[in-house]
Amino acid sequence: MLRGIGSGCFVGAYGLFERNNMTFTPDNPRREALVAMSGGVDSSVAAYLAAESGLDCIGVTMKLFDNEDAGISREKSCCSLEDTEYARGVAYRLGMPYYVFNFTADFKEQVMRRFVEAYERGATPNPSIDCNRYLKFDRLYRRAKELGCEYVVTGHYARIEEENGRFLLKKAVDPTKDQSYVLYSMTQDELRHTLFPLGGMTKTHTRELARKLGFYNADKPDSQDICFVPDGDYASFIRSFTGRDYPRGEFVDKSGNVLGKHRGLIGYTVGQRKGLGIALGEPKYVTALLPDENRVVLGSNEDLMSCELDAKNFNFIAFDTPPAEFRASARARYRQAEQPATVRVTGENTVHITFDEPQRAITKGQAVVVYDGDVVIGGGEIC
Repeated sequence: MLRGIGSGCFVGAYGLFERNNMTFTPDNPRREALVAMSGGVDSSVAAYLAAESGLDCIGVTMKLFDNEDAGISREKSCCSLEDTEYARGVAYRLGMPYYVFNFTADFKEQVMRRFVEAYERGATPNPSIDCNRYLKFDRLYRRAKELGCEYVVTGHYARIEEENGRFLLKKAVDPTKDQSYVLYSMTQDELRHTLFPLGGMTKTHTRELARKLGFYNADKPDSQDICFVPDGDYASFIRSFTGRDYPRGEFVDKSGNVLGKHRGLIGYTVGQRKGLGIALGEPKYVTALLPDENRVVLGSNEDLMSCELDAKNFNFIAFDTPPAEFRASARARYRQAEQPATVRVTGENTVHITFDEPQRAITKGQAVVVYDGDVVIGGGEIC
């Protein structure tokens, strides 16, 4: 029996672990799982469901970054001392061992530095993808193996299903919370040893279950995606991280005509209209960044429209050898609706994607993820 929690709270109707046939009998011994616990409601409920399924669970929090040191509000953070105490408290109630792993050095190099370097070369990165790729499903996964754990459990909203010996990544049942886009880099081995208990639930159901269980964080606000950037001021963070200033340069139009001066290339991203620091009498948008020339290209909204993109480091999940060309739906930014497109393989881990209709602000450094219905075919970095 869990501390202060009745076993009747478990809602088996969600069918959370069907792909793993997790019925533990004398012929099928218990298995251990490392549960990533951020202190939020999602990872807390995921921990409960994993424990109720029969797994021997170890709760862990990854110490990545001290938000208080950067002046970030606790309510909007994912790495505060308060979050650690939330996680520790849930683990105690679930009767599982709990540890804090210090991954701050890894996070600095693999997430923060990559973020900075991307902006310096005129790209707009998604650090959530790098955090999943290099920390949760690399560093934490390797630590789990060292501890003899069969699985890593997280609170992501996505599903993993096995079909004909291949593990597929699928969208969550709740389309408003689906996180499959940021998980496209997962390998077959990682998928085999990862569990997403919340993939078959809605966020509303997750909070309802947390309230029923008496978790203090049942109504805790969701954390912001970029935990290490105070107030969303990327340029200030980059200057602080590097200890460098970035020179002013020229705003130009698509013909190269000089329109004015910008405040440093790192302060801009493709599609931006507000905060440009220049008045031209009509709305203008950032349409391109030219780091070699230290120029920011401005244009109209129509100038942002494009039907094509190239992607590198493309990870195919759905098959080992992709067809040379195929139809699919593709998403070129996190919250974008999927769009019909043709995908053509152009080389090892590279693809060219042509959308049926023009897309707005396709941005270097963002991810493009390709779907077949609910199945993630694969994804890569727009270049």
